[in-house]
Amino acid sequence: MSAHASPRTRVTLAGPAAKKAAGEPIVMVTAYDHPSAQIAEAAGVDVVLVGDSAAMTVLGYDSTVPVTIDEMLMLTKAVRRGLAAPLLVGDLPFGSYEASDEVAIATAQRFVKEAGCDLVKIERGGTTVHRARALVQAGIPVVGHVGLTPQTAVALGGYRAQGRTAQAALAVIDDALALQDAGCSMLVVEAVPAEVTAALVPLLDIPVIGIGAGADTDGQVLVFHDLLGLYDGGAAKFVKRYAYLRAAAIAGVEAYAAEVRSGAYPAIEHGYSMPREEAARLEELLAGR
Repeated sequence: MSAHASPRTRVTLAGPAAKKAAGEPIVMVTAYDHPSAQIAEAAGVDVVLVGDSAAMTVLGYDSTVPVTIDEMLMLTKAVRRGLAAPLLVGDLPFGSYEASDEVAIATAQRFVKEAGCDLVKIERGGTTVHRARALVQAGIPVVGHVGLTPQTAVALGGYRAQGRTAQAALAVIDDALALQDAGCSMLVVEAVPAEVTAALVPLLDIPVIGIGAGADTDGQVLVFHDLLGLYDGGAAKFVKRYAYLRAAAIAGVEAYAAEVRSGAYPAIEHGYSMPREEAARLEELLAGR
C-alpha cells in the first residue's frame, strides 16, 4: 500500500467469513513486534497472528513450549500498536489454558483486555474443544488449530505431517468439526496432506486457514521470518521464501563494521556542527579555565 493510498477499512470478525462465502482467499501472516506489524499493515493482509512461534523466531527458545503469557502479551501489545485494519489473533501459549475453563477464560481475557486481540488461538481437539466452547460462551472469539500442533509436537512424534493414514486423517477431521461445533470462528490446519484438506473444507462452515495443508483452504498463513528469509533455523517443506532479508541484513552490518574500522564512517555529512563564532567562543572559554 503506497503512502498516498486511502486508509483501509478495518477488518471485522465477519470479514473472513464474508471472504470465504465470496471465494476470496484470506491472507494471514504472523508478526511479533511493532515494525513487523507495520509491514503487515502496509502490505494489506487480512489477519495478523502473534504466534507462539515467537518463542523460536524472536526469543531464541528451541521450541514454542517455554514462552510465557507475559512474553506473549508484551509482543502482542507491540503488534497491536502497529495495526489498524487487520484482525489481530493472539496465540495462547502452552500451559496457559489447558488446566480448566476458568484458567482458559482468565488467560484469554488478558489477551483481549491488555493486548487488544480480536480473537485468541488455541491448539488441538480433545479437551481443548471444551476450552474453546467456554471461551466462546464467555464472549471471546476463538481460532482453533488442528493437524500438527507445535505445543504438543513431542506427543505427535515431532514436527511432522499429521493425518497421513485414513484413521489419522479422520481424527483430524473430527477435531476440526468438534471445534466448529464449539463455536470457533476460524480454524488453522497445519501440515496435513492435501487430500485431507480437500475432504475437510467442504464439511466446515467456518473459514479454514492452511499452513502446509494444500491449496483447498480458504486462506493461508506463513511465519513472517520464514517468508522473508529472516530466521536462521531450518524451514518446513511448506515454506516459500519471498525474500532473503537475513543475507541482506548481514551484508549491511558487515559494510558498516568495515567503514567504522577504516574510518570511512562517520563522514562530515553524518554529524552536526556549531556556528563558527560559537566554536571560537568555546575555545576562548576553555582557554580561560
